[in-house]
Amino acid sequence: MGILAEFKEFAVRGNVVDLAVGVIMGAAFGPIVTSLVNDVIMPPIGWAIGRIDFSKLAVDIPVPIGDPVKISYGKFLNATLTFVVTAFAVFMLVKFMNAIHKKKEEAPKFTKSEELLTEIRDCLKKTAA
Repeated sequence: MGILAEFKEFAVRGNVVDLAVGVIMGAAFGPIVTSLVNDVIMPPIGWAIGRIDFSKLAVDIPVPIGDPVKISYGKFLNATLTFVVTAFAVFMLVKFMNAIHKKKEEAPKFTKSEELLTEIRDCLKKTAA
């Protein structure tokens, strides 16, 4: 099998396509969560604790020559909260998918007619013995 044929077989596998869709959806989901955290969640929290803009929280470390080194811990807090919200959303999605999968597994193995046929067979075995 040539290298192109192997690559084609690899590229059209379901897992690769699913992964590509997941990456694209994740890339689209990231800015939405970032905006949710920076523009919707953090402003009311900052207002509630004294009108603080978290994105501007920073510590300046003076250096002997040049501008001070700035540690922007407010941006880090925003990024951490973005991660937590994203992780929670993914957790809820996985939990939902597991619940759907579990319901499928709990479905009866036999249909009603198969169950009735099994009962009839068992009754016939009892009467024949």
